[in-house]
Amino acid sequence: MDTGFSRSDDVVGQVFRALREKNATFSSAESCTGGNIAHLITLVPGSSEVFVGSVVSYATRVKTDLLGVPAVTIEKDGVVSCATASAMASGVRNLLATDYAVATTGVAGPGGGTEQNPVGTVCIAAASSDKTVSKRLVFGNDRAENINSATYEAYRMLLEMINEKTQQRT
Repeated sequence: MDTGFSRSDDVVGQVFRALREKNATFSSAESCTGGNIAHLITLVPGSSEVFVGSVVSYATRVKTDLLGVPAVTIEKDGVVSCATASAMASGVRNLLATDYAVATTGVAGPGGGTEQNPVGTVCIAAASSDKTVSKRLVFGNDRAENINSATYEAYRMLLEMINEKTQQRT
């Protein structure tokens, strides 16, 4: 099985090494990626040093009841929104007491798209103790590709946040 990260410069490995160097941890809240973020980091030997856990929050009630996403956020902005992804990332970071967190919510496809959020729309957020960033992306119509693309973008955002914090300290 190809795990997608056989190269030493892969973003998952980079995140692992950056977090280990800082003695920092991360967690994930995953809707449309269904646990893929957690899956990829746990393939890395020693990942328990940096990865605390994940909440697969497919159902809206898990987002609100477990992660603390305000119902008003979902009502106003929708489940697939940067506001919801940001609240998910902050919620899982607080719930699992980690230094960093990432979250994904979207429409992986092939069905379920709307005019506002067509198939392939994904909102991703990364959070630290003092900052949360999010972005909305639209990929294609292939479910597996959308899940993988969202997963790797979440890792890129997390790595950027970790590296930004390092630069602020030097």
